[in-house]
Amino acid sequence: MKNYFLWPTVTILLCAKVGGQEKQDSINTLQLDEVVVSDSRFELKRENSGKTVISISQKELEQNQGRSIAEIINTKSGIEINGTRSFAGQNLSTYVRGGNNRQVLVIIDGIQVSDPSGTSAEYDLRLLNTSQIESIEILKGAASTLYGNSAATAVINITTKQAKKEGLSMEVISSMGTNQSQDDQNYNISDFSNTVNLNAKKGKITFLASGGHQFTDGLSAAVGTESDALSRIDGNVKLGYQISKRFDISASAYYNKLNSDYDNGFPIEDADFSFTSEQSRFSLASKYSYEKGSIHVNTAFNQIDRFFISSFPAAYNSRSYVLDVFNKYTFAEKIYTIVGLNYIDNQTLFLEEQNSNTVDPYVNMVYVGNDGINLNAGVRLNNHSNYGSNFIYNINPSYRMNINSGYLKFMGSYATSYIAPNLSQLYGPFGANQDLNPEEDTTIEVGLEYKLSEKFILNAVYFNRAEDDRIEYVTIDPNTFESQYRNSANTVHFNGVEVGFSSKPFKYFTLDANYTLTSSKEGLALRVPKNKANVSLGYSIGVKTYVALTYQYVSDRTDTDFATFSEVTLGSFSLANLQLKHDFSNRFGAFIAVDNILNEEYIELVDYTTKGRNLRLGFKMSL
Repeated sequence: MKNYFLWPTVTILLCAKVGGQEKQDSINTLQLDEVVVSDSRFELKRENSGKTVISISQKELEQNQGRSIAEIINTKSGIEINGTRSFAGQNLSTYVRGGNNRQVLVIIDGIQVSDPSGTSAEYDLRLLNTSQIESIEILKGAASTLYGNSAATAVINITTKQAKKEGLSMEVISSMGTNQSQDDQNYNISDFSNTVNLNAKKGKITFLASGGHQFTDGLSAAVGTESDALSRIDGNVKLGYQISKRFDISASAYYNKLNSDYDNGFPIEDADFSFTSEQSRFSLASKYSYEKGSIHVNTAFNQIDRFFISSFPAAYNSRSYVLDVFNKYTFAEKIYTIVGLNYIDNQTLFLEEQNSNTVDPYVNMVYVGNDGINLNAGVRLNNHSNYGSNFIYNINPSYRMNINSGYLKFMGSYATSYIAPNLSQLYGPFGANQDLNPEEDTTIEVGLEYKLSEKFILNAVYFNRAEDDRIEYVTIDPNTFESQYRNSANTVHFNGVEVGFSSKPFKYFTLDANYTLTSSKEGLALRVPKNKANVSLGYSIGVKTYVALTYQYVSDRTDTDFATFSEVTLGSFSLANLQLKHDFSNRFGAFIAVDNILNEEYIELVDYTTKGRNLRLGFKMSL
């Protein structure tokens, strides 16, 4: 353990000295109009978007240094990621607008990623290293016309870092902290994270290499005394070449490996179990630009191997091949069109190898009118190897009125989405059912966005979502615990309201808040809160220091107590966090964070441990 202390401690001392000697440079900032990409794949001004796209910038990621991607996303409206407040290896469940994991699509550097061997085929956000991410956009609502299967409640569009500046540069990001429960406030250093990013650019060639490691110990997965550790290593290499002014190409390789202990789930108790998840991904992207348009070819191969050592050992191997070819063309600087073909092939080894594939042609158009009338519309023909052809579409009008230096925008959308049963639900070891039908979702949204100035923006959206043939895991025989995936006979409805607010009432002060109401007449799923709110207060002391206080409220939820197989109500809770960041120079900055300041006791999962007050400190050094 001494080795974990050595690197951060020595580096902080050296860099603090350098930072003290370096003169403070003047910083000139230019406020640019925010652009969003995910709802159209074009860089359009936010005011011309018919959606309230959530943007997480590099600045916000740096202000949350030391937190995971899932923890950062969990502060946004309409989203609850269960498991982020438990021990590091806890499974994550992403609930958006009453939906679950299988209805959320993750895209990394333009490529859909998933794990076909998983029960919901979702991508595991625990594999991601925050220090390797450049930015994130979250598009809520049905987006299947642009992104295909699973994009029913949200698309999480992640862009990793790439070399930008001419020459050679390196950044080192390191942190360490406690990892303790409410009842065991021993303040032992049990969480370590280190990342090195190397960037190089010379003329037409760009290169990036990144490597990271995290080790976390100190908490038991289930309520108990035995500590469960997690270790994650990750790396990626990117090579880009600008062949000509019109044509560029890039190749990338990613590797992630997660090792974690876990406890027995039935009965819930301390156990010497462990699992390993190992991912390798290779991608190739090219772009040819011509007058008013561009042709893109993105392709990737992804392999995930998972191993479980327990009373019932298991191993899973899955492979995915993705090809996305599309043409972007702009007419008269008003009409933005995209025509593409998306091919995905998924393979998984259960008792025998199973596979499925989709071949989807799609078309999307965005009209941006000078009179404030905008329209985003698209269609997609999903051709599934098991379920044939299915037509999905989206229409998203909006109207913008300019008001002084801001605007008032009204938005609406009607969209359908299509979710085919994944390979685990059809052929997996738990409750497989080859007679499943695809799930079809319909989403209606109505909302507005008011931007008074650069210092004030407010948005509100009402959503209504219907799920037909909803896939559920149903207990067939309570005596033998036999269960199976089945389609619900009834349409399931969800509706709610999302409100977001951002302002800068004073020169160095920022206030961000959001509230989400989610309801269903059929009843919300387990662990989905009806009410959730987040508030963030930020204050910049000059240009070097930033301090933020965040607050999160989560209302009552239901869960299952597996000791009695009965539903229980989990009480509401509130968490407050503090983050302090200071740049000693342009090359060196440090932070300190305190999570769950009041050490509140709460339950996220029945009989599982949650985090109490925890302290973390770290630094970022650029060379």
